[in-house]
Amino acid sequence: MKACFMGLGYIGLPTAIIAAKHGIKVTGVDINPGVVELTNQGKLHIVEPGLEAYLQEVVKTGNLKASLKPEVCEAYFMVVPTPFKGNHEPDISYVEAATRSVLPLLKAGDLYVIESTSPIGTTEKMRELIYGERPELKDKIYIAYCPERVLPGNVIYELVHNDRVIGGIDEESTNKAIEFYSQFVQGTLHRTNARTAEMCKLTENSSRDVQIAFANELSLICDKAGINVWELINLANKHPRVNILQPGCGVGGHCIAVDPYFITADFPMESKIIANAREINNYKAFWCAEKVQNEMLKFELKHHRKPIIAMMGLAFKPNIDDLRESPAKYITTKVMQSCSNADILVVEPNVQEHKVFKLTDYKEAYDRADIVVMLVAHDVFKTLSWTDQKVILDFCGIYKK
Repeated sequence: MKACFMGLGYIGLPTAIIAAKHGIKVTGVDINPGVVELTNQGKLHIVEPGLEAYLQEVVKTGNLKASLKPEVCEAYFMVVPTPFKGNHEPDISYVEAATRSVLPLLKAGDLYVIESTSPIGTTEKMRELIYGERPELKDKIYIAYCPERVLPGNVIYELVHNDRVIGGIDEESTNKAIEFYSQFVQGTLHRTNARTAEMCKLTENSSRDVQIAFANELSLICDKAGINVWELINLANKHPRVNILQPGCGVGGHCIAVDPYFITADFPMESKIIANAREINNYKAFWCAEKVQNEMLKFELKHHRKPIIAMMGLAFKPNIDDLRESPAKYITTKVMQSCSNADILVVEPNVQEHKVFKLTDYKEAYDRADIVVMLVAHDVFKTLSWTDQKVILDFCGIYKK
């Protein structure tokens, strides 16, 4: 079987590799020539443990090749970004552009699947687009929605073992999509309709966002009350029916920080808790930046010089290189913009270089800094010992005690 994956990003590339490893002939398409070139060389352009060896294997066997344009296949998968525009309104233009690029290649019996996180009704809109441009295909191709649900850093395992929700525009489409995914997914494939599958993905990430907002709100309260929030949550979680998540400096990534807006944009009156959770998590990053600025001012008044500040971490979660919607990146930018001539050392051990930030080695930054700001709980940061000789602002629980 031949399959075409539109988008070779953090989800599209791993999925294409895993599919290819299970014997499917895969063409991976990306608009970035650099990504295409690296992929064909067997080199990953993302950080994902163990995946590069898989990539080299499937490129060598010829089961995966990358291209700037799609080719005729039996199955097409839309795995492109779905950002938002304006006032947090969902932008499905990438899904539409990817769909239009495969439109001339579609033929009777083909499978078309959207994996990109999408507002409710997107699959139906793409069906109307396809049938509008290619009316001869009406009821002759299979159209479904199947959202990804993987954790960066553990993608190889989760792509194979996690359950998947698959919703077709009709029962035949659901069956056809299940037939494809069953070639490499060992988890249970749950059947439903396209709209429910779309809402399921949004619900999963909105639920996480609300739970994180509760933890972040607790951290704000505890800061005012003089209580160690990490100890508090640990004790509260001793209750058999309580499971509070860990607070951080906000919420980032292209899923949890974005997907709730897909619900609030379409259902503003009904999604009060979801909307409030987004506000709390956004505010937490702003609050962290102000905390850093206040400590800088106190240091300058006490020592009559500007402090050296180490901003530890830019990724949106520990041990990855993904900076999308990262609260740590927002906080670092806000701190840098607020103070001219300050000596700010920016650290991100999972990124070799950055277009905006000059990066510093984490040990060097820690040793030099007067104020250490822990933004992301990277494992390497946990090797740095606590000291009373520095001001340490720990927003991610490196030093929970």
